[in-house]
Amino acid sequence: MPYDLTEEQRDRYRATSIRSQQRKRALLEEGKTVRPPAHQLSGRLDPNDLMPQLEQNGLTCLSLFSGGGGLDLGFERAGFAHAASYELLDVCGETLNANRPDWDVRSGTDAGDVMKAAFSPFRGVDIVHGGPPCQPFSIAGKQAGADDPRNMWAEYVRCVLQVRPRAFIAENVVGLLDRKFESFVQQNIVDPLTDKYTIFKFKLAAHDFGVPQARRRVFFVGFRAKRDAARFEVPIPTHGDEGSVFGPLLPRNTARRSLGLPDIGYDEVSPTLRSGFTGPRNTTGVLNSKAALKIWHSLQVWPNGVQPSRGLAEAYPPENGHFRMSVADCALLQGFPEDWKFSGAVYQALGQIGNSVCPPVAYAVALQVARALTE
Repeated sequence: MPYDLTEEQRDRYRATSIRSQQRKRALLEEGKTVRPPAHQLSGRLDPNDLMPQLEQNGLTCLSLFSGGGGLDLGFERAGFAHAASYELLDVCGETLNANRPDWDVRSGTDAGDVMKAAFSPFRGVDIVHGGPPCQPFSIAGKQAGADDPRNMWAEYVRCVLQVRPRAFIAENVVGLLDRKFESFVQQNIVDPLTDKYTIFKFKLAAHDFGVPQARRRVFFVGFRAKRDAARFEVPIPTHGDEGSVFGPLLPRNTARRSLGLPDIGYDEVSPTLRSGFTGPRNTTGVLNSKAALKIWHSLQVWPNGVQPSRGLAEAYPPENGHFRMSVADCALLQGFPEDWKFSGAVYQALGQIGNSVCPPVAYAVALQVARALTE
């Protein structure tokens, strides 16, 4: 829920912020950017273990709204080959190029604008996947839906109709399934494609697939051939509480354990990470609500003032002694492996992380799509 603070609370937060800035300046002036680590880290989660690299399956993917590469990475590790990525933001294109220099990355206001793109040359690609901007439907925004200029569903549908892939995958916030958007979904997603595709619609929770974060998203998966659709099964959880209806599951990956922090008697999956691109100003925090702040506090993890490196995070501890996160820590909580680097300033890196599909969730969907198309 949005913040609703009293003036007294605002004054207290301002005072804390001022003290924090003063402490940071003092530390830097004293040359203490390298300090003995306050938090000993061991046994950190490797998200690659959640999505073992598979051999090539002979299927190709075209990626729209690629962002920081969550869908692209998940599908790659599931054995899909990359055809091209379209992304409007230059900094996201820099991230994709830095991590996969052999990929065809089309980014920026000219090459990456899907509204200007002709997709017919990609006819023959097996999969189109992407997450059209979610802000028009997010409960954290104004939910303007079709009236929001960031609504890009028409362009996604246009791409599918031009490319005619064997299957498509689209991801978005669960707010898209609110009753107020029922007619939008029907008229703008289902109706234009239902004559040519059998469409599945389902929700997935990231923590059910080993990601140490509470994040739920909706997926639309469509198959051109009815025989492929008949073989498709919605991904079932791999991680969960003991006694799940899905059978034996691995225990959930919790935030402190995944970050390599010692046991304090409390651990839980982290709250949903906020994107650094959202809100009234660019932010270097991942806090998205007052309720989330209580969980972060219990975890003894500080969700604000994320630093570009682990060393700087250690050099600048918060007043309460909690664990200050780096960009790499936030990426881990989103399910990105440590070797996947994000370009840009901290807020830009957090924007890419917070807007991405969690790669292990993308991987789970990719596995089921591959099985439907290849068995």
